[in-house]
Amino acid sequence: MKSKKKRLDPIVKMGLGILLGGFCLIAFGMYLSRPDRSIPPYSVGSQEGTLVALHLPSWTSDPEIESLIKRFGEVGRTTRDFAPMKIRPTTPQNLHGRYHTIQIIIFSDPSWTEPDTFQRYVLGEKEQAPTLEDQEFRQQFEGNVRGGYWANATGQAGWIGPWNRSQSKDRTLTMQWVFQESWPQAGTGVMSSQE
Repeated sequence: MKSKKKRLDPIVKMGLGILLGGFCLIAFGMYLSRPDRSIPPYSVGSQEGTLVALHLPSWTSDPEIESLIKRFGEVGRTTRDFAPMKIRPTTPQNLHGRYHTIQIIIFSDPSWTEPDTFQRYVLGEKEQAPTLEDQEFRQQFEGNVRGGYWANATGQAGWIGPWNRSQSKDRTLTMQWVFQESWPQAGTGVMSSQE
C-alpha cells in the first residue's frame, strides 16, 4: 500500500504543477494580450449576435472594471470599432457599421462565459413559457454579472453590478451607472469611417 502511495505522489505533484502552471499561463496570457495596460486583463468567453460575454480574473476590483467600461465608452464615442478590444463584429451586415448594436456583459467566474452556458441563456430569451428552472438559471446568470456596456443607434451606457435584464424584483440586482449618454444626433450613429 505504501509503495502505491509513493508512486502516486510524483504523479499527483506533476498533475498539480501542470494545473497551476496552466492557470498561471492563462492569467499571464490575458495580462499580456490586453490592448491597453490601463485596463484589467480580460478575454472574450462567448459571443452570440450582438451579445458578448467577457471574463476577468476573479481578483479584479470594481474600480478596474469601471476603467474597462469607460474604455468601451471612449471607443463608442470615437471610432465605434471594438475590433482592437478583441470583439468580433456584432452587426457585420449592417449598413451603419459593424458594431452598430453591441451589448457586453462582464463576469469574473469563467463558467458563465462557457459557450454551452451562454447559449442556454441566449436561447432562454426566446422561450415563450420558461420553466421555473429556466427562470432561476436566468436570475443566477444575471446576478453573476459584474458590469456591462451597451451601445445602439440612440446612445450608449455602462454600469457596475448585476444585470437585471429579466426585470427581477430582487433588490440585490442593482446596477450602478458609470455613464448613460445619447449620441449627438440620435439615430445617425457616431462618426466613423466604418459606419
